[in-house]
Amino acid sequence: MKFLDIGEVAAQSGIRPSALRYYEKAGLISSVSRHGMRRQFPPEVLLQLKLISMGKAAGFQLAEISGMFGRNGMPDLPRDVLHRKADEIDRQIHELTALRDTLRHVADCRAPSHMECPTFRRLVDVAGRHGKKRGNTEKSKARGNLPPS
Repeated sequence: MKFLDIGEVAAQSGIRPSALRYYEKAGLISSVSRHGMRRQFPPEVLLQLKLISMGKAAGFQLAEISGMFGRNGMPDLPRDVLHRKADEIDRQIHELTALRDTLRHVADCRAPSHMECPTFRRLVDVAGRHGKKRGNTEKSKARGNLPPS
């Protein structure tokens, strides 16, 4: 089997060698040997790195991602966790869509002043209510009353 040295992995994955060393220290990936001072990785590390990048993009913490690999380094993806994360992303999409629509309305509003626009005032009220809810949720998480998202 041909192994990839850390430079080849960095070139093929677009991930800096320092990040690869960090991922190895964190237990996300494993080198199999060294050639001189350079770490050697199995070709499967490229798939692992793609999954790590996808997990980070989805908002998973590295500790959560490390739990998604079995002892052999191959994915062992907990479907219930993935469903919860997908639901969380759906909520974020909904909130961001509403925010985008609000910004577009504010930018295009024909009222002489935004404060004279009933739609703008309603949108501000709604945003304020969501901010209170989000703030209370974050306080509860900080106190340990809710699981981290």
